[in-house]
Amino acid sequence: MSRNPAQRIREATALGAETVRREIIGGSGRGSKSAFLNGKISAYLTEHSSPPEEVLVDLSAVTATLPEAEMQVPAEQGTLLTILTAAIAPRRAIEVGTFTGYSALCIARGLPADGRLLCLDVSEEWTAIAHKHWARAGVTDRIDLVLGPAADSLADLVEEPTFDLAFIDADKVSYQRYYDLLVPRMNPNGVIIVDNVLQYGAVVRPRSDNPAVVAVREFNRLLVADSRVQVVMLPIADGLTVARKLPSPRDGDQPRSSAS
Repeated sequence: MSRNPAQRIREATALGAETVRREIIGGSGRGSKSAFLNGKISAYLTEHSSPPEEVLVDLSAVTATLPEAEMQVPAEQGTLLTILTAAIAPRRAIEVGTFTGYSALCIARGLPADGRLLCLDVSEEWTAIAHKHWARAGVTDRIDLVLGPAADSLADLVEEPTFDLAFIDADKVSYQRYYDLLVPRMNPNGVIIVDNVLQYGAVVRPRSDNPAVVAVREFNRLLVADSRVQVVMLPIADGLTVARKLPSPRDGDQPRSSAS
């Protein structure tokens, strides 16, 4: 029996997190998403960061019962998303890959009064969990959800600057496609945040042939060379890249053509 698009995307998304983690650091795939911190340092960072609110703790507990639980962003990354969102104060934000809604809730918490978040995902099962917790947190009126393959949903959007903030955390093989579709739809100085850019350290292991690792390694290489953006990569969780769309391409560089 052939798999439908949602099933294929779910499998590819899981491949980009849990499978790579198991290959690189072994174990059950649970716990801290960072492969670069020892237990004491990780605990210290957590103790000295603002704790998640109760609804996020409860959402994490529900998500932990799912086989794909590894895909949820950790609490410290969620806090960073709220801080960045509040600092940027986007009127329009977009998320590619919503899962059970933890990151979307964190982004929604940082939106200004007139801000809205567009979430793209493929799973009614996962986003039903999201809706329940968004309602409990009182952010449902700030979030629009579109179900279906994210690349198709992005391509359907008007190709003009619209968004001030974007978060990509979906199937890793499609990262470049999502990015190319997002860039022309970002406002000048808009920020694109990309998750899992270190693949638990596998991006620096040239012999890794995991499709997610190969795709993310190539994406990272192309992104830093893209004259349209200013980029910084942070070693938080499984690696987080923050890219700012420049008002104009860097002098002397040619912008890369975006995907059609």
